[in-house]
Amino acid sequence: MSPLKFCANVSWLFTELPDVSQRLRAAAAAGFQAVEAAWLYDCELRELQRARQAAGVDVVLINTPPGRLLHSCATSAAASTSLRMCFAGDLEAGDLGLGAVPGRGAEFRQGLDLAVTYAKALDCKSRIHLMAGRLPVGSTRSAVAKEMEAIFVQNLKYAADLLSKEGITGLIEPINTRITDPRYFLDSPHQAAEILEKVGKPNLKLQMVYLILTWS
Repeated sequence: MSPLKFCANVSWLFTELPDVSQRLRAAAAAGFQAVEAAWLYDCELRELQRARQAAGVDVVLINTPPGRLLHSCATSAAASTSLRMCFAGDLEAGDLGLGAVPGRGAEFRQGLDLAVTYAKALDCKSRIHLMAGRLPVGSTRSAVAKEMEAIFVQNLKYAADLLSKEGITGLIEPINTRITDPRYFLDSPHQAAEILEKVGKPNLKLQMVYLILTWS
């Protein structure tokens, strides 16, 4: 059996430091050799590259953006390493991913492109978590489940084809609806396994965080 490997999630750890680039250095100082992050798109990409290289840590997982991208702060179209995307407010507005959300397919693809850009620039050729998103406000799970599943399957097929060209694995993660997020669409490992079977792409896998899945 291979030894367990641990990485620091710098979205939830070292939060006394305001900037993700500082948290990368803190993770390395604490003895971590790898890190993951939920969202780091409001951080200037060139600075993240410098911080990662200086810290000597591997970035092994990032998420797709939580919602729509308001604007790019890139200094030029060609200067991808100067990229910074601004989407502040969408978490507060209720977005937590767009993969299964009706009417948001174009925004999901835009966010996926951004995630791939960051992953490549940070040498994160391992995994991108393709966030499903929440039920539309005012809807019931029974009323929208079939529509959202069909949308998610379609978007995952698109994502898998795109990621396969870059050698990246896409992940989906169920989140419990008892406490963590009552409106998150993907809420059980059984549902996730059924969706992966329908997608049928070898570079899409199931990610499970025991605490998030079972916390009650």
